[in-house]
Amino acid sequence: MPTTFPSPTLLPGPSQAPLYRRLAGHYLDAMRAGSLQPGDRFPSVRRLMRDHAVSLSTALQACRQLEDDGWLEARPRSGFFVRRPRRAGLPPANERLARADAPPLPSADYTGLHSRVSRVLAMGEQAAVRVNLALAVGAPGLYPAQILQRGMTRLLRSQPQLVATMPRRHGHPDLQAALARRALARGLQVAPQEVIVTQGCVEAINVALRAVTQPGDTVVVESPTFFGLLQVLESLGLKALELPTSPTNGLSLDALAYVLAQADQPGATPVRAVLVMPNLHNPLGAVMPDAHKAALVGLCAQHRVALIEDDIYADMVADDRPLKPLKAWDRDGGVIHCASLNKVLAPGVRLGWLLAGRWQARVEMLKYTQSRYTEELWQRVAAEVLDSPAFDRHLHQLRGALNRQRAQMAEAVARHFPDGTRLSPPPGGLLLWVELPAGVDAERLFEQALALGIKIAPGSLFSNAGLFRHCIRLNCGAVHGPEVEAAVQTLGALASAQLAEVAAAAVRQP
Repeated sequence: MPTTFPSPTLLPGPSQAPLYRRLAGHYLDAMRAGSLQPGDRFPSVRRLMRDHAVSLSTALQACRQLEDDGWLEARPRSGFFVRRPRRAGLPPANERLARADAPPLPSADYTGLHSRVSRVLAMGEQAAVRVNLALAVGAPGLYPAQILQRGMTRLLRSQPQLVATMPRRHGHPDLQAALARRALARGLQVAPQEVIVTQGCVEAINVALRAVTQPGDTVVVESPTFFGLLQVLESLGLKALELPTSPTNGLSLDALAYVLAQADQPGATPVRAVLVMPNLHNPLGAVMPDAHKAALVGLCAQHRVALIEDDIYADMVADDRPLKPLKAWDRDGGVIHCASLNKVLAPGVRLGWLLAGRWQARVEMLKYTQSRYTEELWQRVAAEVLDSPAFDRHLHQLRGALNRQRAQMAEAVARHFPDGTRLSPPPGGLLLWVELPAGVDAERLFEQALALGIKIAPGSLFSNAGLFRHCIRLNCGAVHGPEVEAAVQTLGALASAQLAEVAAAAVRQP
């Protein structure tokens, strides 16, 4: 029996949402409700135009949105068909650490995270890795290598003296201006001279922390958080205080408010900075809602605590809607915004930058003492690319490819991992955070998989508090071909074998 489709003339949804997204949402609701089943033919573009009185462009955009999100597949000369829903069989990740009543950790300390991270990294480098699902980078084909090559060639031909010219101290004016212009779409008004160019985002965060802290100070971080940030804190002699973080809303503001209020008490240890990743958090993939971002900025301003944001993944959001950074709500210069082109332009282009707010002069001095100048050849090339329509086309293509690859990875995890696995697919980015059933040891899984040529990132890397030993982070940057599918199947089998061992041991106990 053919499927019938509702034909509203006024689509539901937020009035500010683009019409194509409301149209896509209308049919997505039908798929989730079961009115449209996997394998059903989706209405043709012509029918969408007729039934909903929309333009050809709107109808096509709606179909492409659903396709990019993994709900439709295009078949040559046949149109669109409904796919099996993504994430089938996987409940969302556990939110227990983000409950309003979850107590914050009582103290901030380090117990040698660097040695643990170094051990895992060294094991991965020494092994014969066939499938690398640990790195947070895309496959080489996702990046505009030819555009960058042409830009570099053209620049060197026209100005060969650049290789013998001293770089500018805080960044090339062309790149500073290009970054300031692109910031406008994200709610920032930035003067070009405020942009301090660094050698990647890690240097930007390093300099920002040095500007607002002294060795021995306490810095609030998310839990889990990117292990590289924990390494930076440890290298600077800082103490990390991990607070609960949700895969949907980001850092728990209730926990932060409690900690900051306690830190303000006489005789208490003060908190000097809050270091967060509000947009496409690594590893959770969370995007903090705008209301939470505004509240976070206000909370730190109230307690006069520096707020440092790592915004490296924001341009990888699933659609073309710009994500606002925390800096967009900054009214007193208390937010230090750190970002990079490394993830979205090319992994080999180590160009980062920061907006230092009221610490501008100090950050400029610290950057100069730490690494002097950032080389200018790539700055000039990057500035040209950022100002061209080619960059927006590249971003659109990158997002679409990552959307498909994340959906395919989530489906593979649902197919092959044991019952009890949990997953909250993020609204963009390269990564999936997978919670395994109780009884699976992710560090042991890492070692077992590595022996078979498969590399993953165990969850224990992302916390210094002994948490997340049952979690893993998977990279979705590679095309999901047979080799990746087989690797996910192997991971699922290894996890299932661990559970079987636990069950057998429980039976043997008297």
